[in-house]
Amino acid sequence: MEEEREKGTELVKYEKYYSEEGLKDKIATYAKKAGSKVIYPVLLLFYVLQSKSIPVKTKMKIYGVLGYFILPADLIPDFAAGFGYTDDFTALIWVLNTISDSITPDIEAKAKKALSDLGLEIKENPN
Repeated sequence: MEEEREKGTELVKYEKYYSEEGLKDKIATYAKKAGSKVIYPVLLLFYVLQSKSIPVKTKMKIYGVLGYFILPADLIPDFAAGFGYTDDFTALIWVLNTISDSITPDIEAKAKKALSDLGLEIKENPN
């Protein structure tokens, strides 16, 4: 529980880097390179932010992780070949897991459509 609180506090410092325009620019520029595995969680979180019913604490986590995603000079620079989005993905999944009850079927549908509009698709697990 304490570790989870520390991670949340750590991410909040990146919220100042979040802007809707910055996020859209980052997605437009790096969607193909980052791939659907990274972009789909970004889109889910973006659409959760649009919900009027989510608490401020949840919004702060999302702003933090999306700010971290936007920032090119994070723990592992995004331009690092082969693993530049590993840290972003880890942070995105952590936040998704902590706010999963806020993800509705409508939010999932919007994220999947946006992903498709970018020319990406979710790869289903064969299991």
